[in-house]
This record gives sequence, structure tokens and C-alpha cells, in this order.
Amino acid sequence: MNPLTLDLHLAIVHHLIAFLIFGVIVAELCLLRRGASADDIKRAGLIDMHYGLFAMLLIAVGFSRAIFAAKGWAYYSVNIFFWAKMAAFATVGLLSIVPTVKLNGWRRAVKADPAALPGAAEIAQVRKFIWAELAVFALIPGFAAAMARGFGMMG
Repeated sequence: MNPLTLDLHLAIVHHLIAFLIFGVIVAELCLLRRGASADDIKRAGLIDMHYGLFAMLLIAVGFSRAIFAAKGWAYYSVNIFFWAKMAAFATVGLLSIVPTVKLNGWRRAVKADPAALPGAAEIAQVRKFIWAELAVFALIPGFAAAMARGFGMMG
């Protein structure tokens, strides 16, 4: 497969996975609301597991693009917007730790007792983290667009 075809296929997969991650974060936000049921908590926990899987896939495909595709590592490694994109993605990952830990605990609790639902304050705290994830995630397409057009080249 020539580098341009490989780049196209990897770009398509990379973008689709990014959209899946965005969808997962939005789905968690929709499910985790005041008055969430035991089923909502279980669904949000299952969806959160997909978040981790999609994030690992996105990293694998993204670095495959950076190393094996058309532009190569020499292009990406000296681009400030590439590193801003990586920092934003890492920040989203770090922000996701609190919701993941809370969801795992809540899922165990409602599995043992369906009435053991989190309180409004706990849900509100987790929603703040999810909103922060979405806000930082929204920066990534801008960084990617700037990077793809050659902005941010260092040196």
C-alpha cells in the first residue's frame, strides 16, 4: 500500500475513533444526571469501559499515522500543535480518571443494592469533570487542523 493510501485509511479510522470518544463522553454526561437510575449508572459504567478501549485504539492509530503515513514523524515531532494536541488528549485522559473511579464504585454499589444510588452532589461533581473533558476535547480538532496545514512548525 502506498503512503498516501495508508495515510487516508489511517486518517479515516483515526477520525471515526475520535468521534466515538466524543460520543462516549456525551453519553456519560446524558446518563449521569440528577435522579439517575441504577440502569443509568450501569449503562454509564459500560460506556466508560468503551472510552478506555477507544482511547487506546486512537493512540495506536494516531501514532501509526505519525510514524508510517505520508507526513512521517519528522513532520509531527517538530510541530507545536501536534504537542498541544497530545497534551490536550492527555488532559482529557487525566480528567476521565475521577468519573471512571466513581462509576466503578457506583456500579458495584448498585449491583449489590439497586437502591444505593449516588447523591445529587456526587453526580454534580462527576459531571463537572465530564464537562471539563468535553471542553478540552473540543480544542483537539483545532490543533489538528492547524497542524495539518503546517502551522506551528518549530525550528
